[in-house]
Amino acid sequence: MPDLHYLADPGAAEVARGVGDGLRLLRQHDYLIVCVTNQSGVGRGLFTEDTVHAIHRRLNDRLSTYRAHVDAFYFCPHTPEQNCECRKPGTALFLRAAEDWAIDFRSSAVIGDRAADIEAGSRLGLFTVLVPEVGHETATESELLEKEVHPDVLVSDFGAAAAAVLHRG
Repeated sequence: MPDLHYLADPGAAEVARGVGDGLRLLRQHDYLIVCVTNQSGVGRGLFTEDTVHAIHRRLNDRLSTYRAHVDAFYFCPHTPEQNCECRKPGTALFLRAAEDWAIDFRSSAVIGDRAADIEAGSRLGLFTVLVPEVGHETATESELLEKEVHPDVLVSDFGAAAAAVLHRG
């Protein structure tokens, strides 16, 4: 999904190019789709948790045109300054999803556009795929090097990310 920087209008939520087709491909191979996201706009008072839920409903509505959907959304409402474990690169939301959905991390993957996504996935032993062009604010090479974060695969679009997950060694 495109990064619209503190998106407070559910009607503006759109599916980024390639995401719908990529998610459909993963669903066709029986992958569970879970979205873990940082939403510090809630903690900053820019919008409410109800707004985040409405955005998630909108995204699934938009994904339905691709015959795809997200099975579960988990979000951290805290600001970076709160240093919580649910904010990526913290792993609390991933662990909660694993408990809720009986997810085996050894056979799972993280597809993300930021160093925090890859760092969280790496901490848990997940296969990690970096797609730096999905959002507007993407992981830069210097950010990855600074954090010593190394994705298993770097691809240029979400379709290639889905294919990498399906064909990983």
